[in-house]
Amino acid sequence: MKLNCDMGESFGSWTKGMDAEVMPYIDMASIACGFHASDPLTMDHTVKLALAQNVTIGAHPGYPDLLGFGRRDMDCRPDELKAILVYQMAALNGICQVHGTSISYVKPHGALYNRMMVDNTTLSVVMSAVRSYAPQCPLVVMATPEWQQVKDRADEYGIEVWFEAFSDRAYSDEGRLVKRSVRGAVHETTEAIEEQVTQIIREGTVTSISGQRIPIKADTICIHGDSYHAVDAARHMRKVVEAL
Repeated sequence: MKLNCDMGESFGSWTKGMDAEVMPYIDMASIACGFHASDPLTMDHTVKLALAQNVTIGAHPGYPDLLGFGRRDMDCRPDELKAILVYQMAALNGICQVHGTSISYVKPHGALYNRMMVDNTTLSVVMSAVRSYAPQCPLVVMATPEWQQVKDRADEYGIEVWFEAFSDRAYSDEGRLVKRSVRGAVHETTEAIEEQVTQIIREGTVTSISGQRIPIKADTICIHGDSYHAVDAARHMRKVVEAL
């Protein structure tokens, strides 16, 4: 099981996350591409951090919403959204190429990620953008009970998908993430995170916020590098994953 983390989400003099401290414990770094967060120097710095730790680099594109950190939904025409995605993938890949590497996967961010998992039109545009610019790159999507439908659509576009579960987020009875505004939506202790990760790996299920067991198929698990316990959680999750 691969651990992934959203990274490179600082902007100018504003710092978000503990990228340098978390990087040694992850397998995949999903690097912001400048629209919801990041800037050229931050992207360059994060790529170099990932390379130094032999971490796989992925593009983490989002809606053009710096003020809202890409967590606000936006209505974009299909051609506009596709261009937004290609622009961001190409920006990060250009920086990667300067350092002798390239992006290896694509994982949309925030509101765009959530929307593509409930709106087939958005999902199709995202898949089309990946096929157009980086057909060799898997698209990271949320592991839900409807995973087969997503895989079938990806097959139609000729791209691979990797299914992602979350270590520190609560799930609804429908197998979706509970909104951050809801109390208990984010697990605050390493014990709770370990319990969820262990269940995902061993049983292929998560327990929803109401106590129901939801089946999910996961290829990678996301940890977040911007919580107050991020480094301890990342270090602990590395040990847990290697022990299972």
